[in-house]
Amino acid sequence: MGTNKEPMKLVANNKKAYHDYFVDEKIEAGLVLHGTEVKSLRMGKCSIKEAFIRIENGEMYVYGMHISPYEKGNIFNKDPLRIRKLLLHKSEINKLLGKIKEKGVAIVPLQVYFKDGRAKMEIGLCRGKKLYDKRDDIAKKDQKREAEKEFKMSFR
Repeated sequence: MGTNKEPMKLVANNKKAYHDYFVDEKIEAGLVLHGTEVKSLRMGKCSIKEAFIRIENGEMYVYGMHISPYEKGNIFNKDPLRIRKLLLHKSEINKLLGKIKEKGVAIVPLQVYFKDGRAKMEIGLCRGKKLYDKRDDIAKKDQKREAEKEFKMSFR
């Protein structure tokens, strides 16, 4: 093991998830990708806004994750919206399976990044927010913004 650890390189972020859900727990999962998909990811051509995760036959898959085709990939390019497998230990998958059986709990993709040269996805165990929770968050954000504006004004 060398000391040339590259820093985490963020590729895609799902801000909508934090707006629509309370994130209870975060888990890192590996992504199964093909060659040209990795090149597109390195160029930052990925979207997880519409993505969701399902557990089928003891394996975890991400649906609706869009990776744009690599320009120089021609025949090697895969379908941009194809279903991709997530890599987790069986015990982790079983633990998540037990938790999503509770009412209102879902597994949501939060971000895609490279860590030590490998593509990873951060997934969150989330509970849905009600409309009043979203309004409350917006009000807090506005309040914070106003306070920062007042603070900046006091230094002029």
